Amino acid sequence: MNETFYITTPIYYANNLPHLGHLYTTIIADVLTKYKKQRGFDTYFLTGTDEHGVNIQRIAEKNNQTPKEYVDYISGELKKIFAQFNLDSYDIFMRTTEPFHYEAVQNLWRKISENKTPKGNETIYKGFYEGWFCPNCAEFKTETEYELKEGEDVPLCLIHERPLDKVSEESYFFRLSDYDEFLLETIGNNPNLVRPESRQNEVLSFIRGGLQDLSISREKKSVSWGVPVPDDENHVIYLWVDALSNYITAIGYGNEERKNVGFEKYWQNVTHLVGKDISRQHTVYWFSILKAAKLELPKTVFAHGLWLDVQGRKMSKTIGNVIDLQFLYSNFSIDAIRYFLLRDMVFGQDGKFGYENLIDRTNADLASGLGNLSSRTLSMINKYRDGLIPSGKIQEHNYLYGKRAGINPDEQELVSVLEHARDEYLRKFDNFEFSLALETLWSVIARIDKMISDAKPWELIKDENQAETLNAVLYRATETLRWLCVLLYPVMPKATREIYAQIGLSEDVSQINPENLTYGELLPGTKIGETQAVFPRVDKTKIMNEVNKEVVSGQGSVVSEETKKQVIESVSNTNTQAKSEITDHRPPTPDHFIAIEDFLKVELRVGEIKVAERIPKADKLLRFEIDLGEEKPRQILAGLAEYYEPEKLIGRKVVVVANLKPRKMRGLES
Repeated sequence: MNETFYITTPIYYANNLPHLGHLYTTIIADVLTKYKKQRGFDTYFLTGTDEHGVNIQRIAEKNNQTPKEYVDYISGELKKIFAQFNLDSYDIFMRTTEPFHYEAVQNLWRKISENKTPKGNETIYKGFYEGWFCPNCAEFKTETEYELKEGEDVPLCLIHERPLDKVSEESYFFRLSDYDEFLLETIGNNPNLVRPESRQNEVLSFIRGGLQDLSISREKKSVSWGVPVPDDENHVIYLWVDALSNYITAIGYGNEERKNVGFEKYWQNVTHLVGKDISRQHTVYWFSILKAAKLELPKTVFAHGLWLDVQGRKMSKTIGNVIDLQFLYSNFSIDAIRYFLLRDMVFGQDGKFGYENLIDRTNADLASGLGNLSSRTLSMINKYRDGLIPSGKIQEHNYLYGKRAGINPDEQELVSVLEHARDEYLRKFDNFEFSLALETLWSVIARIDKMISDAKPWELIKDENQAETLNAVLYRATETLRWLCVLLYPVMPKATREIYAQIGLSEDVSQINPENLTYGELLPGTKIGETQAVFPRVDKTKIMNEVNKEVVSGQGSVVSEETKKQVIESVSNTNTQAKSEITDHRPPTPDHFIAIEDFLKVELRVGEIKVAERIPKADKLLRFEIDLGEEKPRQILAGLAEYYEPEKLIGRKVVVVANLKPRKMRGLES
């Protein structure tokens, strides 16, 4: 029996049309599914929509629709986008309005109610709640999680920047506070459970700060759109118990309809992919709920970063820097988009998305890189060897000719390079290091390109003594292309199939396990197929003019001149960032100096930056975790966001004032 691999995206909240965030996470899951299938795993891929809650109920009422009509529309639009971008490998498009899910969620509630907490108390109890509630986050907010502006009575959610609801009503509570020790021990002892390390540290810090019991129901008179609480017609189960449980109900937990999928089969090896903004819910809440139901925890919850614009700002309709998926689809190949999303964001960190970045990456890595290697190699086989792949062997008596052309007669050197690159690529892919994995293969492409340029096949063809050297160059380049097609298939399925067919091979590349690649299996004499450009160059000027035209028009909305200017600069990345210099122009007086006694109080220590990332809604602040050789890295906030890209600071050594008094900013202690 094959090893199983169960991958999930978050089920996307059905209060908005599809955007880049939906596309990104689903592409990652699709890539991983294809990769694991290639490796021989029995895979199951879940995506879908979370369709209950007061926010959806309100939007539907505003649109003169029933909640069901509204969520049917949103889930339909998401399916259309997935189909458009060839995201068709999912096994279920999960919807929390499915009847089997209602049955299973109620059974999960009953199961949790039967058991005791780790501290021997009832898991669910009825109480009364009064507090500020964010419908978009589906959470009650504490004072550090909202902003109350001067002169205002209603605070704003720090994440969504929208007014909170004042809720005072009866509620069922999940006794989350009893799970703190269990969570600290479980997460702390399993480094792969919550990833990356920065998210794990955040989660552990949140738990150490003290857990409050979780409101898990709303009165039906306030929110009617949800799963009814078992044996209490006045309450509906509220979002997180309902939403998070989809990952188990879809594969058969607690219901008959999905029983044959195999809960026991797949749940033992599940990976949740989520955005970092919902990592707490997918760890603290979800792990506690599973523990309460006496179910196993997921193998991994990986919380990735967010896509920002080229200036490092969060995507926002207000600013006008949101990526238009239809524009993206119309102007770029799907494989180029997939490659860019995996290559340009370090998985787990925030990334910057700009059309200029995408164009440059497409032209440099794909058109001039992989695409050019394929075109030039196969064109030369057509031109110099009548379309037949030659033998790559150089006979001993021709060794000297090969060396004169800079070609090592012994192909074992290239074999070692390919095998090492393959092993590194697989290792990094297994560790979710997609960008580094791709970088490994592009170093191979650069090496083969250099081999061709140095050997000059167009000169070798003129010398009969160099016939075997020319054959070796062409064979080695083509055999490398074969390996690249197999390895890169999960990332760029369409392009790799096309290149594979142009090489003259007919096997299904999706069924070839890259672990089993062996150099020399490309048979000499194979007739190559018709050679075509797989990655045509993108016309940068044309596309950027279109981008700027779309931005300036505001797509029919009223946009200020300043906003237009900012957005054009953002999407085109034509602005050159001036070097900022902090200069004290005051005259040097004795008042500006400190005594040596004061300086001796300052404790300067060198540390290594382990985590660097932006802080939501903070234009200037970056959050760092810096290893100073202490028990755990220190969290330090610094106003460097205008001058540095955080992902480029990871691993750097910095000097830290280690005895500066801690200060709280944006709800975080520095």
